[in-house]
Amino acid sequence: MSEKNYLLLANASMAKLSDIPRLEMGDFRADCLRAVKEENCRISAFFVLPGEGKEDLLTAILADPEQKKFRIMQSAVRDGKFPSLTAEFPGFNRFEREIFENNGILPENHPNLKPLRFTGKNDRIGEMEFFSMQGKAIHEVAVGPVHAGVIEPGHFRFQCMGETVYSLEISLGYQHRGIEKMLTGMPDNKTAHLIETAAGDSSIAAAWNYAKLTEALGGITVSSEVEAIRQYALELERCANHIGDLGALAGDVAFLPTASFCGRIRGEYLNMTAELCGNRFGRNFIIPGGIRFGVDSTRLEKISKWLHRIAPELWNALELMFNSPTVLDRFENTGSVSKDDALALGLTGVAARACGIDINSARDLPGKNAFPEVIDCRKFSGDVISRAAVRYEELKKSHDFLFGNFDDFKTSISPAERKNPALANDAIAVAVTEAWRGELCHVAVTGNRGEIKMLKIVDPSFHNWEGLAMALRNEEISNFPICNKSFNLSYCGHDL
Repeated sequence: MSEKNYLLLANASMAKLSDIPRLEMGDFRADCLRAVKEENCRISAFFVLPGEGKEDLLTAILADPEQKKFRIMQSAVRDGKFPSLTAEFPGFNRFEREIFENNGILPENHPNLKPLRFTGKNDRIGEMEFFSMQGKAIHEVAVGPVHAGVIEPGHFRFQCMGETVYSLEISLGYQHRGIEKMLTGMPDNKTAHLIETAAGDSSIAAAWNYAKLTEALGGITVSSEVEAIRQYALELERCANHIGDLGALAGDVAFLPTASFCGRIRGEYLNMTAELCGNRFGRNFIIPGGIRFGVDSTRLEKISKWLHRIAPELWNALELMFNSPTVLDRFENTGSVSKDDALALGLTGVAARACGIDINSARDLPGKNAFPEVIDCRKFSGDVISRAAVRYEELKKSHDFLFGNFDDFKTSISPAERKNPALANDAIAVAVTEAWRGELCHVAVTGNRGEIKMLKIVDPSFHNWEGLAMALRNEEISNFPICNKSFNLSYCGHDL
């Protein structure tokens, strides 16, 4: 594919909309498919940019790990439709369904054009035609949207023969708040809050992404020390969530020592985040142009000592679980997703790495900041134990980063002034962050006054829900809770 067919854009940078090549639809489709099937690219975002009286533009943003940049290309939509790409590469499935639902533009010959979040005029949340099987031994199991405990709403429909699951369909949309629509016309004082709460357990990653966008569009530069502190906060967020997930998995197989310890230890890491910035989830810390609260060596030294005290307890709790035969018996060869299926579905983050896919947006689409060393994914086989082990390995790398970079940190960082910078007009900016679940992508498009015309959010869960459905194929239905927790995907991050 010629570079004339796409714009190359680095992570956390901007370009004028007029710089994006506009291809004929046939060339656009062929180039997208070639990139993802033959050239090791992956889909970061795929959406329609409304023309507002002009042509609607189908827009592809593909991550190219070899060039370590995004490929961006567009094609005009004719007669309210375009030829679907899903049949040839299933990773486009949810993106095309979203386009049909949000824009009313038909992906022709889509193999399974069902609602995604139920925002279409003729659809309501919780109403869709589910796949069904016929036969005397077939039975259907419906789970949710109301679940036990404090958990987000989602509906799961199983087609079973005996205990074996033949098909799982996942119906979401109950958490849809219209966040992307609310973000149009901004930035203002509400923008950062909306973005941070799109998926509350990834507040730091989302805030950093938004800061990258506005800094790129506003021509703002920040120091390497600020970027390092942002990464520090992100690794605390990663640790807290990975620890919580591993504890939940232990609880699901009644391995109470690790479940109990991880519940407490997760709270320690949330409290470290509060020590860093005043909020356990890291909200209102990362802002365009810097950080909102000053950080000095005294504060980091306190957190470092805290980490050194707590880390041995964490490793003891996790090693106990990973060395337990009863736990391994439940986790190994359960909920497996093959590497080929994971590639075709476009899985990202923990779910992809657990299938042996060497993917990490921090390395593949680098900014100027440092990041933890990437783990070796080749040994993982796509089952529950693999998804647990990926988290375990990432916890080790995060701690190496937290210990290695800040034990001797001597610089004091002053808080930045909170303001909404003027943004470049008629421009596009793309930012990704390797959040704890995987690649979090934000795309900002500005209008002729520098206002946000569109802010597209692609949460890692948007890619990975199809992976959970695949993991249940030919699996015992009793293993659904373990499989579900091993992915631990975000409902609100998907529903927006």
